[in-house]
Amino acid sequence: MIRDLSRNEHPALLKEIPDAPKRLRYEGTLPIEGNKLLAVVGSRKYSAYGREMCETLIAGLADSPITIVSGLALGIDSIAHRAALRHGLQTIAIPGSGLNRLVIHPHSHANLADEIVANGGGLLSEYDDTMPSGAWAFPRRNRIMAGMCHATLVIEAEKKSGTLITSRLATEYNREVGCVPGPATSPTSDGPHMLIRLGAALIRDHNDILELLGLKRRDENPTLLDIEELSEEEKIFINLLEKPLAKDDLIQKSKLDTGSASAILSLLEIKGLITEEMGEVRKTF
Repeated sequence: MIRDLSRNEHPALLKEIPDAPKRLRYEGTLPIEGNKLLAVVGSRKYSAYGREMCETLIAGLADSPITIVSGLALGIDSIAHRAALRHGLQTIAIPGSGLNRLVIHPHSHANLADEIVANGGGLLSEYDDTMPSGAWAFPRRNRIMAGMCHATLVIEAEKKSGTLITSRLATEYNREVGCVPGPATSPTSDGPHMLIRLGAALIRDHNDILELLGLKRRDENPTLLDIEELSEEEKIFINLLEKPLAKDDLIQKSKLDTGSASAILSLLEIKGLITEEMGEVRKTF
């Protein structure tokens, strides 16, 4: 049954944004109390890599107190909803239309909407139930996704896409943004790579998502444990880090040029072997 949410039932974070919706229509089960809300957004024209990453990341979140929020659209949105359903995570869809199945957008996802509701999730819209979708509706829908969620995860997006509207709004609302890197030659990598360069978190696996949401990581050991597999330059830094060092001191002690040293340190951080905190670099093992 579709109903108006009372003001008290509006998602807590959504109430904080400057252009919060005054009215919300809802069908299904409200977000589980205490769950972290993760918006998953991405390209409609996804690649096999994008699909695999979306499914793998959400599978890794099984049994976590997380609700997956997306826009019911073609592409990454529907992949995220279906992966959440498959792995027992609550999911909420926010279409760019009313919630009546005659107008729900896209109409091919009416059955997916039914499945979401039947499995303990929900549908949310600020529009009248029979309001059809329109190009103007999607940016407004995106602000709800960004505003109600603790973090937004971007999986594949071209430089000019609605996905980047959601990530920009999330930043404006002081929410976390994480991006999955992709092949450098793919146009759908342009958006995530740009956001990472601007400071978004690099997401490699589900543990990075848990950290993005302020939850405990499940990997107690670094990603790469066999030190012998490291390059000679990488070993230089590992050997120097018997105790934490300031980054500038570490680079100076390595006797490598600054550009090469910075690249190697970035690679070691991606591999999970080092971290930088309070201006100092330290090993994670």
